[in-house]
Amino acid sequence: MLAFTAPRHTVPALTLLGAALLLTACAPMSARYSQEQLPNAVKVPDGHQVAMQTVGVGKIAYECKAKKDMTGHEWVFVGPDAALNDRGGMQVGTYVGPPATWANLDGSKVTATQVAVAPAGAGNIPYQLVKANPATGSGAMQGVSYIQRVATSGGVAPSSPCGMESIGAKQWVPYQADYIFWKAA
Repeated sequence: MLAFTAPRHTVPALTLLGAALLLTACAPMSARYSQEQLPNAVKVPDGHQVAMQTVGVGKIAYECKAKKDMTGHEWVFVGPDAALNDRGGMQVGTYVGPPATWANLDGSKVTATQVAVAPAGAGNIPYQLVKANPATGSGAMQGVSYIQRVATSGGVAPSSPCGMESIGAKQWVPYQADYIFWKAA
């Protein structure tokens, strides 16, 4: 068996490299997030900072119902069922509804009221900005003021027929979106 001994001058460099990688891994996720490319309607007001970034992966339920104006039928949004993962893919919470509830695995959770939506491209649910209600439980959701839904993929109403014969039918549609949690600065 061959042994490798690093030259003395590389040991400090390797130690420094390891420390830099560790600091990068522990850096707050907010350092890499920018609202610059988002539509103004879904931008969080000044005076807030990113507290947590997650990736929601799951499905959205739709139900076939009569249109409110009684001119036909349509698929109506019922609610989400998604895991909230950190950028490394580890689950940190859930997003379910109704009512729309974001819950951290630490037991804290928050509901919110929609402020605005903006188109996110064909076949994708819209970007969304919601104002958080006071959180329950102690943990990561305490102090959350706004939640943005961005980087959406999928999740739009089914393309299958919705008519008199399918009233009450439900369909689940897969989707993914980033959920950015903001707190007052």
